[in-house]
Amino acid sequence: MDMPDSVSPNRLQQAFLQLREELQREIIGQPRLIDCLLVALLADGHLLVEGAPGLAKTTAVKALAARIEADFHRVQFTPDLLPADLTGTDVFRPQSGSFEFERGPLFHNIVLADEINRAPAKVQSALLEAMAERQITVGRSTWRLPELFLVMATQNPIEQEGTFALPEAQLDRFLMHVTIGYPDAEAELSILRLAREQARRTLHPSAPPPTLLKPAEVFAARDAVLAVHVAPALEEYLAQLVLASRDAGRYGPELKRWIAWGASPRATIALDRCARAQAWLAGRDYALPEDVHAIAHEVLRHRVLLSYEAEAEGVRSDQVVDRLLDLVPLP
Repeated sequence: MDMPDSVSPNRLQQAFLQLREELQREIIGQPRLIDCLLVALLADGHLLVEGAPGLAKTTAVKALAARIEADFHRVQFTPDLLPADLTGTDVFRPQSGSFEFERGPLFHNIVLADEINRAPAKVQSALLEAMAERQITVGRSTWRLPELFLVMATQNPIEQEGTFALPEAQLDRFLMHVTIGYPDAEAELSILRLAREQARRTLHPSAPPPTLLKPAEVFAARDAVLAVHVAPALEEYLAQLVLASRDAGRYGPELKRWIAWGASPRATIALDRCARAQAWLAGRDYALPEDVHAIAHEVLRHRVLLSYEAEAEGVRSDQVVDRLLDLVPLP
């Protein structure tokens, strides 16, 4: 079925490229975070972002939400949070003498789960179930979540007191796990100048509001991403990367010693979807091995579980992914 000109493939790509440029002007020093946000949006998945405070994690997802015709809500996760604080609950209405369901923050299109590891397991499970099933159940009623639904969860790696680590099986629900670091000296100066300019604009607003992407355009872009061609040889390469993490002994004793558990089939699906989105953002209608390499660390770092030996040797997940990419032959 032909798409109308308003959502033609060329126009869609230009709209997303313009969106990336606007976000890069506002979020300085974190280009990888911006790219992964767009890939997650196009691949219809969720994002876990880990980084120290003050690195624009919250600002990035708010800036993205401000440029899409969609609802946004931020939830600060704390140890006293309850599942109903996310999903909503039945509220008694004295006027009618009946209970009425009051929707929670998860019914927004874009949700920021700030410091997800500060909430107990029940709250984390409520969020992750909603992410996987795109619905929530309260009492005997099941409620569908919006079709456009993106969760970005954040973790702070430097404060672990009073936190609840996400179980490995639940980490697998995230399409990608992004780690971000501090900006360099040039970016730091640019951030300082941007903060001054934003302070001036707050006092003297003059800029026109940004052009908003409509949900229909996002869905059309997702259709275009699904149409990106992946050659059978590249499909085989995706599968072999994941299978290598499960049968590391085939590639040497070092890799076998480092990996306790390999990636699940969700990793293969995620590599395929993210590589397609990466290729589409690059202006191509076919995927290449470099598209797989560009997103391999974000897709695999939380799915390949390290052994005690690896942790004792100071080996990180990214080093294991590097070895997988080195050892598995290209198509």
